[in-house]
Amino acid sequence: MKQYLDLVRDVLAQGFDKTDRTGTGTFSVFGRMLRFDLGAGFPLLTTKKVHFKSVAHELLWFLQGTDDTSYLQEHGVSIWREWQTELTKPDGSTYLSIGPLYGVNWLHYKDPNGGEINQIDAVINEIKQRPDSRRLVVSAWNPATLPDPSLSPQDNVRAGKGCLAPCHAFFQFVVEGRKLSCMLTQRSADLFLGVPFNIASYSLLTLMIAQQTGLEPGDFIWSGGDVHIYKNHLQQIELQLTREPKSLPTLQIKRKPESIYDYKIDDFELLGYEPHPGIKAPVAI
Repeated sequence: MKQYLDLVRDVLAQGFDKTDRTGTGTFSVFGRMLRFDLGAGFPLLTTKKVHFKSVAHELLWFLQGTDDTSYLQEHGVSIWREWQTELTKPDGSTYLSIGPLYGVNWLHYKDPNGGEINQIDAVINEIKQRPDSRRLVVSAWNPATLPDPSLSPQDNVRAGKGCLAPCHAFFQFVVEGRKLSCMLTQRSADLFLGVPFNIASYSLLTLMIAQQTGLEPGDFIWSGGDVHIYKNHLQQIELQLTREPKSLPTLQIKRKPESIYDYKIDDFELLGYEPHPGIKAPVAI
């Protein structure tokens, strides 16, 4: 993961001092790319510990296509707690929601006639039937569900919008020979907290879809729009830069389920992950 650390140094050296939605302030560059060969190891950051089970649980939750965060709460995943909002179901019961975001737009994208499009099913079918297609795309960016920036995340959820605009907004697959590669476009990239998590999440998704389509994993390409370091992460970033990267782990998927929606956390075995200790940092809300 040396290339990730090189990107960190690039942002520190070249970044513009910018304000942001959270009021925290950032150093930011625009337009960067990283590439990882998934056959050479699983790209999980080693200069600080990244909690892989939280990565996997969040992805499995996305693939449920829901705004209800109950699954995350049941598995001790806290990454959405700052933005979730209590809503009431038609039967009078309540649940915690983040509004229509990743999983909802992946699996229940509204079409102009009021129907729904399951983009995950569509892209898997297209990979199987037309592997040379240049349309192997899934988008979480749905203008109809974007939050009103003048409202709080909670008020946006109550209004039927997402609590936040999708950061990892668009991903595309390509089949080259027998290998499946994926490129993620992340329009807003929190380099210290978010990006390592997102790289691992979409690399895992690529491995899962490769298995489901009978292909081998190729590359995962991460592309960032506004790539930034929050000003309240500078001490943590400097600590991380003092550490030498270690060997990447490998990830084994121990069975092939019937569908992409049938994976369980125990299907994933991370081998050889020996990172430096974790580094805590505040989330910019």
